[in-house]
Amino acid sequence: MSTTPDHPDRPGNSGRTEHDVQREVTELQGESATAARLFDIRRIIGGLFVVYGIIVTIAGIAASDADIDKAEGVNINLWTGLGMLALGLFFLAWLWLRPVAPPTPADDTTE
Repeated sequence: MSTTPDHPDRPGNSGRTEHDVQREVTELQGESATAARLFDIRRIIGGLFVVYGIIVTIAGIAASDADIDKAEGVNINLWTGLGMLALGLFFLAWLWLRPVAPPTPADDTTE
C-alpha cells in the first residue's frame, strides 16, 4: 500500500483545522458575492446602453441637414441616442441604489 500525502480536497484531511476550513468558506463566499455584483445584468445592460447612447448621440449632433430631411425633420439619431443614454443611466442608478444582496448560507439549497 502506498503512502500518499493527504490531498486538501479529500475528506479526512488531518492537516487542516476547522478554523482553516471556515476561513476558506468565508473567502469563497466573498468571491461569490463579488462575482455576482460584477456580472449583474443591470451593469452589463446599463453599460452597453450608455456606450451606444453616447455614440448615437454624437452621430445625431453631427447629422447633416440632408440626414435630418430624410427623417422628415426629426433628428432621429439625437433623440434615440439621448433615450439610450437615459435608459443606460437608469439601469446603472438602479444598480447603485439597489445592489445585489450577498448570498447567505441559508440560501444554499445544493445538498
